[in-house]
Amino acid sequence: MAFRNPSDETIREILAHPKRIAMVGCSPDPHGDSHRIAEFLIARGHDVVPVNPRAESILGRRCYPTLRDVPGDVDMVDVFRRSEHVAEIVDQAIDKRAKIVWTQLGIGDEAAAARAEAAGLTVVMNRCPAIEYHRLF
Repeated sequence: MAFRNPSDETIREILAHPKRIAMVGCSPDPHGDSHRIAEFLIARGHDVVPVNPRAESILGRRCYPTLRDVPGDVDMVDVFRRSEHVAEIVDQAIDKRAKIVWTQLGIGDEAAAARAEAAGLTVVMNRCPAIEYHRLF
C-alpha cells in the first residue's frame, strides 16, 4: 500500500502546538531553506535543535552532529537530507522515541515511513511546515 500523509487536521494539530524539533540537515547559511524554516518554526514557538555535523551552532543554538547526539526528548524530527539518508534518520528517530518524522519537499522513503509508522510515529513526507502553516492557518 502506498504511503499517505496524515489528514489536514492531524498536520494542523502537529503545527499548532510548540514542539521540540530536531532539524536534521539544518544549514548555517541564512539563505538556505532549512535555515529559513528553522527561523520560521522558532518564531512560532517551537524549540528547534539544529543537527549538522559541520556546524557548532546555528541561529544561536548549539548544533549536534547526529540525531543520536541530541540530548533529551525530541517530539519531531524534521529531515532536510536527501531521500537516501531518510532510512538511517528514521532509525535514529525510532531510537529517540520521537513522535513525528517530517520530511521536506522532494524527500521521502516509503519503506522507512512504514517502519516509523509501525513503531508508532506519525509520518509526514514531502511537505514543508511553512507551506502547511500558511495553507492551514
